[in-house]
Formats: sequence, structure tokens, C-alpha cells
Amino acid sequence: MYDSPPRQPAGAGQSDVDWAALKAAAVDAMQKAYVRYSKFPVGAAALTSDGRIVSGCNVENASYGLTLCAECTLVGNLHMTGGGLLRAFYCVDVGGNVLMPCGRCRQLLYEFRAPGMELMTTQGIKTMDQVLPDAFGPEHLEGTP
Repeated sequence: MYDSPPRQPAGAGQSDVDWAALKAAAVDAMQKAYVRYSKFPVGAAALTSDGRIVSGCNVENASYGLTLCAECTLVGNLHMTGGGLLRAFYCVDVGGNVLMPCGRCRQLLYEFRAPGMELMTTQGIKTMDQVLPDAFGPEHLEGTP
């Protein structure tokens, strides 16, 4: 029913990441999206550093600027279920096709990434550093009053 994920580039990816399970969790989350206005459901799932899978879906609002992306609800779910860091990430549309997080969401994911975090992209598996090079993060604020 859904397209297969893009092929993984040679040498990329953590061997212990179950990308099919992440996709299934993202599809399940997508089916719970509240998309009254755009009719564009999105689901996201991530593997945490302690082995849990957390997920999220987009939740729209009549004031479009207040809409929550799937990545936002995923991070909320991360904290509601024990916190931790994200090791691997997968995001899908209604057809199960891979979606790339927007710049805002890449920044949000960067904040909660584990070292070497990977994302399924439309071009295969990439690291967070590849999809958000030269990012600004918490490490830049250390020692700041």
C-alpha cells in the first residue's frame, strides 16, 4: 500500500535501527492527525537513545500559525514518556511517502538529537549534521548567563 523507503546509501545508517518499524509508527501517527483545514496529514516517529519509539502527528488550528507540526508533537511525546534523545527519525504523508522536515522542525529535532542522529530522507538515510549543517544549538549557549 505504501511506497518503500528510499534506498540507503552504502555505508550509511546504524545497523540496529529498524526503519520499517519507524515507518509503521509514523504511518500510525499520521492516521491520527487533526487536519481539518489543509487535509494534509503528517506522521512522524523516532527511536530514542534508550530504545523507545515516540511519535507525533500534525494538529491544525483555525489560526494557521498556531498549527503544530508532527515533529512538535513528537518532541512533546518524547518528554511525556521519559525524555531522552532521538537516534533515528522518519516522517510520512498520507501515502506513506517520506517527508523531509522543514527548517523549523530540523532545528527542533537538532535540539533533542543524540550524537549521530539519522533521518530517513527522500534521498535515503542522512545524519542530522547533513540535513542541518553548521546548526546553532544548546552547546553554543553553554556558559552564557
